[in-house]
Amino acid sequence: MEPIGRRRWAIAEGYIPGRSMVGADETLISHETACLLNAGDRTAHVTITLYFADRDPAGPYRLEVPPGRTRHVRFNDLEDPEPVPRDTDYASVIESDVPVVLQHTRMDTRAAEIALLSTIAYSEP
Repeated sequence: MEPIGRRRWAIAEGYIPGRSMVGADETLISHETACLLNAGDRTAHVTITLYFADRDPAGPYRLEVPPGRTRHVRFNDLEDPEPVPRDTDYASVIESDVPVVLQHTRMDTRAAEIALLSTIAYSEP
């Protein structure tokens, strides 16, 4: 199959609430997720760099997506080189050495009425 996707993506809007009202169930904790699809035949080596309004960027966070696979990466789980701050606005640039498709998802459980949003990120050809 011919690779689909792009090598560079941007998510201009990012925010992880510092609290969740739904409980301790990890699946219902407020989070941001980068959903990556590698439909090609080579492993994707991916970096994520975070940008902030009032400090230097964080990253790169490094991960891999095997060929013919998907990987959902919670920003809450990114720890190296530093944890992603909570209650802080940020943006992210995701770069890959092979084309991938990226979808951004947020779950906000600060209220009993759970909010979920999802969008395709901006990409460059």
